[in-house]
Amino acid sequence: MSGLTSKDIDIENGVITVDHAAVYFAGKMNKSQKRIYISTPKTDAGIRKIPMVKEVRQALNEIKQYQHDNGIFCKIEIDGYTDFIFLNRFGWVFLQRDLDRELERIIDVYNDAKLHEAKMKNREPLILPHFTCYSLRHTFCARFCENESNLKVIQSVMGHVDIATTMNIYAEVSEAKKKTSMEALAEKMVLFS
Repeated sequence: MSGLTSKDIDIENGVITVDHAAVYFAGKMNKSQKRIYISTPKTDAGIRKIPMVKEVRQALNEIKQYQHDNGIFCKIEIDGYTDFIFLNRFGWVFLQRDLDRELERIIDVYNDAKLHEAKMKNREPLILPHFTCYSLRHTFCARFCENESNLKVIQSVMGHVDIATTMNIYAEVSEAKKKTSMEALAEKMVLFS
């Protein structure tokens, strides 16, 4: 996501092309090697076109408008790529580590407010667990598996080489989903006459 450029977004046809990512290399052994670079997906299956739902199209348009209204424009070129979509206020590309830190900050602020509110009302707080961008991908895939029966569609959208990856890692089935599925099956069939 952090490497998406305006060329990867086809608003008119409602398609996002995924064929690269912006990656941060920390250079832990040699600080002079610290840099951001463009990486291609690990496999050919990682290169894909993903249809946009209207909410994604709307969000992308809102980002573009926000950047325009606030004078934010891309000030970085990485390995020949520029015009990145997801920019911080300085016009630099957001990396996954930056987004993970921002998620952590938002969760901490929310949890602090909920702890205070619960204390004032003398009840248990509803606390968010800490999660990362990868957790959001995992959740999306699990919900997609619950709502899509064509496993090849899920595999293609997620960019998995092997359907087993999709099923073994992401296709967690919740107790509520199992119950709903069984109830739907019972409505469609007369099991006992």
